[in-house]
Amino acid sequence: MMIKITADSTCDLSKEIIEQFQISLAPLHVLIDDQDYLDGVAIQPKDIFEFVGNQGKTCSTAAINVFEYEQFFKPFAEKYEAVIHINLSQHLSSCYQNAKLAAQSFKNVYVIDSLNLSTGSGHLVYEAAMLAQQGLTAREIIAEIERIKSNVRASFVIDKMDYLKKGGRCSSLEAFGATLLKIKPSIEVKDGQMVVGKKYRGNFDKVLEKYIEDQLMKLEEIDPSRVFITHSHCSSETVQKVRQHLESYEHFEQILETTAGCTISAHCGPNTLGILFKTMK
Repeated sequence: MMIKITADSTCDLSKEIIEQFQISLAPLHVLIDDQDYLDGVAIQPKDIFEFVGNQGKTCSTAAINVFEYEQFFKPFAEKYEAVIHINLSQHLSSCYQNAKLAAQSFKNVYVIDSLNLSTGSGHLVYEAAMLAQQGLTAREIIAEIERIKSNVRASFVIDKMDYLKKGGRCSSLEAFGATLLKIKPSIEVKDGQMVVGKKYRGNFDKVLEKYIEDQLMKLEEIDPSRVFITHSHCSSETVQKVRQHLESYEHFEQILETTAGCTISAHCGPNTLGILFKTMK
C-alpha cells in the first residue's frame, strides 16, 4: 500500500485490526495527578482503574500537541505517497486542530475530523484502511470517509457515574441520585459532541438488552457490514450476552469486540459498554 492510514489512540480498534492493516496510532496524554503518561504506551485502562478507583487519584486527558504530530507524521510522509490521519472529534479535543497545523509542514499529509470518538471514529479508520488496501487514491479515500462519517452511530451505557463525578461532568448529588435509583445513563455522540441520551434503570445486563433493542429499532436502516461491541472492563459474561443478543438479529456480517482505551475509561469508568455501527444514509 502506498497510502498510510493513521489515527489518534482514541479510535479503540483491536490489536488484530491494527496489525492487519498496519495502522499507526498517535497516543494522547493521560494525566494522573502530576504524572503524564502516553495512552496505550505507558498506561492502560486497568492502570487508570487502579489509580482512580483504588488510590483515589485524579485523572484527565490532554491532546497531542503540534510538535508531537509533526514528529509522528514525518517518517510516514517520507515513506508513503500519502498519509491520511483520522482524529477524535474537534468538539471533544484540540487534537484535530493541532494535527491540521502539523500537516501544513508536509505536502502529503491529510487530516480528517471523525466527529466521533472510540470505535465511532474506529469505523472510519477501519473503512479507510480497507480502501487503501484495495488501492484507492488518497483523494478517493478522503471523499468516501467524508461521505460516510455522519452515518456512524456511537453510544455507550454507563453502569456507575463515579468517574463522571470525579471528572466534574456531573454533581455529587446527581451521582448519588443515579446510584440510589439504579439509573444507567446512555451517552451518545451527536454532531461530534457527547450528550446524555436515554436513562435506563435496573440491572446492568438487563439494561443492556433494552439499550440494544432501542439502538436497533430501525434495523432496516443500519448498514449490515459490521457492528462494534466496545467496552471498558466488562465481564466476559456480560460481553457474551451482548454478542448473543446481537447475533439473534441475524443482521450483521461482522460483530467485532474491542476494549475501550484510556480516554473512554478515564471519563466513564469500568463497566461501560456500547454498540457502534453505521447507518446506510
